[in-house]
Amino acid sequence: MGSGSCGNVIAALASFFIPGLGQLLQGRWLLAGFMFVMTALLWLILLGWIIHLCSIIDAAFYQRAERRHSDDYRRA
Repeated sequence: MGSGSCGNVIAALASFFIPGLGQLLQGRWLLAGFMFVMTALLWLILLGWIIHLCSIIDAAFYQRAERRHSDDYRRA
């Protein structure tokens, strides 16, 4: 799925409601856990919105590694 694809839009919307859920839907377990835990910890000092926003943006612009390489070959 490329940037802006339906899957990425759904992942970004999921991360909007629960930080890290979009990464979890994309199969990135470690990053999902990191986003969730860091958001929860930072909300204690009112800075959780930073990680929350990063989670949404990351889910929206994620490209799988094999997709990135095939796009590079087409451009060359």
